[in-house]
Amino acid sequence: MELTLLGTGAPNGLPRPGCPCAACAVAVGADARGATAVLVDEILLLDLTPGAAFAAARAGHTLGGVRQVLLSHPHDGPPVEVPAGVPQPGRVPDGRELTLLTGHRVRAVAMDAPGTGYAVTGPDGQRALYLPPGGSPAGLEEGAVESYDMVLADVVRRPDALARLRAVGAVGPTTDVVAVHVDHDVPPGAELRRRLAAAGARAVPDGTTLVVGAYEDVPDVPRRTLVLGGARSGKSVEAERRLEAFPEVLYVATGGSRNGDTEWASRVFAHRERRPGSWRTAETCDLVPLLKDDGAPLLIDCLSLWLTDAMDAVGAWDDAEWADGGERELRARVRELTEAVRGARRTVVAVSNEVGSGIVPATASGRRYRDELGRLNAAFAGECEQVVLVVAGQAMVLRG
Repeated sequence: MELTLLGTGAPNGLPRPGCPCAACAVAVGADARGATAVLVDEILLLDLTPGAAFAAARAGHTLGGVRQVLLSHPHDGPPVEVPAGVPQPGRVPDGRELTLLTGHRVRAVAMDAPGTGYAVTGPDGQRALYLPPGGSPAGLEEGAVESYDMVLADVVRRPDALARLRAVGAVGPTTDVVAVHVDHDVPPGAELRRRLAAAGARAVPDGTTLVVGAYEDVPDVPRRTLVLGGARSGKSVEAERRLEAFPEVLYVATGGSRNGDTEWASRVFAHRERRPGSWRTAETCDLVPLLKDDGAPLLIDCLSLWLTDAMDAVGAWDDAEWADGGERELRARVRELTEAVRGARRTVVAVSNEVGSGIVPATASGRRYRDELGRLNAAFAGECEQVVLVVAGQAMVLRG
């Protein structure tokens, strides 16, 4: 079964007409995208968009053989003109199945937002799932859905849809996940590819023909990632974004609670509100057992506070205690942590502050903390497949 993506952009296309944003300004050439429409084996068209016939011609195809046109979402604006010879578009009621004379079967999948998803099974049994913009499947149950060979979804705006599909086994390790309905939420080009790769997905240019079930180089999600950055740089947002497309994430908060500190409580609340509801939270600095266990992906935020706790425990703030075994004990704790990271089998994303680039602390204890955090970051990074530095909300890949 072949799927030709006549367009891969949001309903308004990319760049959006008249939009002055930076993402739209650089969405040119291969990064410009028409509204998403998918031609299946030249007989089924999923979503009819303006200029679909011209898009098909540019891709070396024709709409002349199309026998069924299905819409996945409400279309705003003026009605789209139906090309001559193409049947009037329609929709399949949720849960119902349509069988074409060619042997293709199309089942309508209920969404949690206005629209309809379509599960398409080819004559040879290949299975593809196409989701509408801003939509995620509703009512999925674990084990009730077979794994799809390919999924076309709004990965950028609805990473939770991908997480839900993974949770029930509909997306497996070999599923080719392709982002469609791409809008100006993410700068096009390298940044879009980087974010999609972290979710195990990819994007392709308009006009690309994909063979469902054929081997594709599915992006490898790094097993261990360290995200560095300064204060309010966006490092925590970057770390959380990397795991939004995965279910049952365990968020490890190393800061704990601070009685009476309302400002700290508001920070913790903001972090919790930003995270998906399916994530679990553990407030602990005992990271080694978690790293040694198998299980769901682990997000550690942050190593800086873990180090503060470790330095408290060894008396590192007192010069005499530091010299009388404190330094040696802290080195042992850091070594135990990095060895646990080296042996970790679960996906790990850790956050840490990058310090020491500005003012030199006025106290010996402050300089000691700065130096030890630099050593910890370097040791932890040495055990990670990917290391990212976030500056002013922009992520730069240092490794991976």
